[in-house]
Amino acid sequence: MQRFFEFIYINITSLIVDNIGIQKGQKFFPLIYSLFLYIFLMNIQGLFPYNFTVTSHIICTFALSFSLFIGINFYCIYLHGIKFFSLFLPAGTSFFLALLLVPIEIVSFIFKPISLAIRLFANMMAGHALIKVIVGFA
Repeated sequence: MQRFFEFIYINITSLIVDNIGIQKGQKFFPLIYSLFLYIFLMNIQGLFPYNFTVTSHIICTFALSFSLFIGINFYCIYLHGIKFFSLFLPAGTSFFLALLLVPIEIVSFIFKPISLAIRLFANMMAGHALIKVIVGFA
């Protein structure tokens, strides 16, 4: 059991170091590790008889995605200030293209947590339905 959790620890650490860096990534490690373990253990729980996955309820996935989305955006605005909004406009874009591009980027940015919540919910519900069908045939 210890080797399993050490394996997860090493993989998540390397993922964070590759994407964020060793100095800045250390303060985000507890959040990412606990989030991974929460989703992993709640999904594994559904494999046992007479249990269900918490993430098969859409309210759980929406609450998880929106709370993280809002928290991360507040932290980014706190950290980068007004430069955070340059995320919606690539450098070197003309004014007329920016009028079209900025609203599209804002809408896609806002719908990202919604799509992630629906994808997790749909995957868990499909897994439940598949297991019930297979058990019904057995």
